Amino acid sequence: MANLFDPTNAPETEPLKFVLGDFVQWKRTDLVTDYPLATYSAQYVSRLSSGGNTEFAVVGTETGGTYLFTIPSATSADFVAGDYHWQLEIVRTSDSSRIVVQRGDWSIIVDLDVNGSDPRSHAQIMIGKIESILQGKADSDVGSYSIAGRSLTKMSFAELMEARDKYKAEFTQELIKSRLEAGKPSGSTVKVRFA
Repeated sequence: MANLFDPTNAPETEPLKFVLGDFVQWKRTDLVTDYPLATYSAQYVSRLSSGGNTEFAVVGTETGGTYLFTIPSATSADFVAGDYHWQLEIVRTSDSSRIVVQRGDWSIIVDLDVNGSDPRSHAQIMIGKIESILQGKADSDVGSYSIAGRSLTKMSFAELMEARDKYKAEFTQELIKSRLEAGKPSGSTVKVRFA
């Protein structure tokens, strides 16, 4: 494995996800032909998908004749975990005109080293809470939790089963997406053998 702190080993594409508190860097060698470093600048502007004002920018710097984007550990430690939309903006230095050349998504994941962090997704947490009610073993915080404005303790058995199945389907999609991002088969293929 290459040393990922070394800019020469930086990936040539944006990360799909990274951990809070990690040092993250990538480069974009494909931009310099159309947007030379001497007359343009580049930055990623990223906003939390769930809304609100949680936003950050990653400004490209010139390194080895290409755009290098770096997020120091101290900076990423202050981010909010979650899914983000980003856009890559190119700015013309002469007049500060801007153009968005690409959009995408990335996820910022909780750091397991932080006390009290819960690495489970919202869907996983909800499955556990609903199943604990279905088993009659709800913990104290479940009684006040709500889904779509309805208290879990006031939902019928059928509604609880429906909500659990919805979150299980959401979690299954998360697993498939995660496996595909890792370059592994999704696991959704059914293999059939004929004798």
